[in-house]
Amino acid sequence: MATFFLAVGFFAVVFLAVVAFFALLFAFALATASGFDPRLMSAAWARFRPAPVRTHGPEHRVVRVQVLNGSGEGGVGSKLATYLREGGFQVVEVGNADRSDYFATMVVARRNDVSSAEEVARYLGDPPVIRQASSTELADVTVVLGSDRSRIHLE
Repeated sequence: MATFFLAVGFFAVVFLAVVAFFALLFAFALATASGFDPRLMSAAWARFRPAPVRTHGPEHRVVRVQVLNGSGEGGVGSKLATYLREGGFQVVEVGNADRSDYFATMVVARRNDVSSAEEVARYLGDPPVIRQASSTELADVTVVLGSDRSRIHLE
């Protein structure tokens, strides 16, 4: 009697698996017939995949970047942060600068070694780099966006 129930349970599981397989197959065929392109789905998932983290120097340090919007135009800091993440930089903060009337975009080195800041500047299209070292900063580099942001590569 117990083997009967065991056999019935096994066949029920197999039956449900086969039904689920054919339901997925039918859904895929229906989506494909309606013009759905499965490659678009993989492109959508690629947006959520974390970008490779850019490292610098012989010790392969991650370049941590703070983005401050000083242009007075909303949303530009977030757009720049996305672009930096796509380039492999680790954005640790996005916010507004102390003023909203900066004309020139600048890259600020927060460490004595300016090579990380120069790397960020190269990626952005070579805005000026200044050194303002501080050991208490969370970021290695700060990017202050000015109203000349059209010179900066954001895409």
